[in-house]
Amino acid sequence: MTASPSAPVGSRIALRPDAERAAGGFADRRTRTRFAVVLGLLIALTLVLAWGTIAWDNPMDPGTRGFWLIAKLRITSVVVMAIVAVSQALATVAFQTVTENRILTPSIMGFESLYGAIQTTAVFTLGVTGILALQGTAQFILQIAAMVLLATLLYGTLLTGRRASMQVMLLVGIVIGGGLGSISTFMRRMLSPSEFDVLTARMFGSVTNAQSDYLPIAIPIVVVAGGALLLLSRRLNVLALGRDTAVNLGLPHRRSLILVLILVSVLISVSTALVGPMTFFGFLVATLAYQAAGTHDHRFVLPMAMLLGFVTLAGAYLVMDHVFGAQGVVSIIIELVGGTAFLIVILRKGRL
Repeated sequence: MTASPSAPVGSRIALRPDAERAAGGFADRRTRTRFAVVLGLLIALTLVLAWGTIAWDNPMDPGTRGFWLIAKLRITSVVVMAIVAVSQALATVAFQTVTENRILTPSIMGFESLYGAIQTTAVFTLGVTGILALQGTAQFILQIAAMVLLATLLYGTLLTGRRASMQVMLLVGIVIGGGLGSISTFMRRMLSPSEFDVLTARMFGSVTNAQSDYLPIAIPIVVVAGGALLLLSRRLNVLALGRDTAVNLGLPHRRSLILVLILVSVLISVSTALVGPMTFFGFLVATLAYQAAGTHDHRFVLPMAMLLGFVTLAGAYLVMDHVFGAQGVVSIIIELVGGTAFLIVILRKGRL
């Protein structure tokens, strides 16, 4: 490899006639162009799917008052899917970066088990009316606060001090999640068949679980927490290099780690409290985002992940609801595909 005679020293290195080294997050100009094309296609697909969800199979004529009344109801579903896609995508990519593991997801910290324990306890103690008792903005805020509090206690206890360890924190999260899951299972066995059916419907992640009253609370939280993670993209790039390298580059590693994990906790808590558990959705989106972006630079991976998350969720919702009339199985199919991708990645890597 020799520097081009006509270019300033260090500005450009000729690799081969059809590829030139580029500064920034991409290896060459071809990769940058590919990213721009994929991003543009995803943006166009996002707009098409959003409009399709609103307008497809609308019985009223376009532009009429009846059309917009029905469209207004469907816009709520589009906003909910956007919130879930942004929350799950940003949280999973950031979590995998700080844990230095592309297999782990935030659900390992017990968020979904805590959500299940809250829902099960309400039905166990109050009956079917317990589900109704958990609906409302006050209960929605309490569920988010409980999940964030659990995560903050874990981070504050296990990531500070002389014996701070990410591995110990993850193991404790697994144990807590398993314990909460066992308690929930025990209480479910004590429920009547009708109560069990009602609870089971709440335990599947579904857009229909969300209520429009939650959106004025969920949207600002996701905008602030998601925007903060996007602003921390360069810091995430440094964290991805490992603790020793980050410290040598002058980054306050532990403080940055805890900040990112708290933002991850907020995003996952909002998503879970809004629609319910979606265990493998974030993993599927993060895996696809790295493949589509062609770079590990978080300035490009995070936007790609958000768009892929919405396209995946809205596409599945649109097809299953308007084509097959089976809206309730959307999350099941996404979890099946995500779980299959999870197994494929593990089998290919041969380790966690």
